[in-house]
Amino acid sequence: MFDRAYSDAEIDAAVQALGDPQRMADTRDRVALLAPRLQPILAEALQQGGWFGEAHETGIARAVRDADERERCSAVRTLLAEETRLGMLVGVAVGIELVRELQGSRGQPTSKGV
Repeated sequence: MFDRAYSDAEIDAAVQALGDPQRMADTRDRVALLAPRLQPILAEALQQGGWFGEAHETGIARAVRDADERERCSAVRTLLAEETRLGMLVGVAVGIELVRELQGSRGQPTSKGV
């Protein structure tokens, strides 16, 4: 997928381009179409990685166990933040593999469409 290293200037320019409101609207629309199809793959990847099995249940039990409401809320927030980050990282990996698959089946990705 990444055929070379990118300079800081190239990365900065790409990140700035991502901030374009129309581009984000187009991306949001593509994600809305893809999400239902990719959801089972993401769920399976998280399950196979062991992130939503025993570790998940242990995290929940630890988060709700504290008698102090503030500590309990803090633990739940932390658990949600950690699981959100994890889901995002695994989602990016799934997205990268989707692009690789599309490149392999068509030769090159297209800039429009899903």
